[in-house]
Amino acid sequence: MPWWGWITIGAMLLVAEMTIVDLEFYLVLLGVSALAVGGIGLAGIELAYWVQWALFAVLSLGSLVLFRQRIYRWLRPAPDAEIPQGVVGEEATPVESIAPGATGPVQLRGTTWTARNLETTPIPAGTVCRVERADGLVLEIRRRV
Repeated sequence: MPWWGWITIGAMLLVAEMTIVDLEFYLVLLGVSALAVGGIGLAGIELAYWVQWALFAVLSLGSLVLFRQRIYRWLRPAPDAEIPQGVVGEEATPVESIAPGATGPVQLRGTTWTARNLETTPIPAGTVCRVERADGLVLEIRRRV
């Protein structure tokens, strides 16, 4: 394939990744590999067709294996798992007594929530408790000290 064919294919792959689909940098790395093979031809180095395709395959697979995950993590970092949850540290009041390890209704911000008693003793109704953690929609509470 002539050098301009590789560069055209590489440019089309880059444009497709950026405008049409979001395949998490797969097409970008394939496009860059095609541009590299086209650049070699543009530099005047004549390669047989099978060598061009083999070089494209090696560059594509190598870049996908070695760089794709790193580039993806760098450009799109994972959300921080240590972000504090909105109700942690607030005060909740049990509506009824909650046995150790059991769940029951509590009042928090004027709304009834389900809470789990983290203590080894029952928490009586009306006791002011601290929200230690939120496990989905279930609050984990302890008595406020």
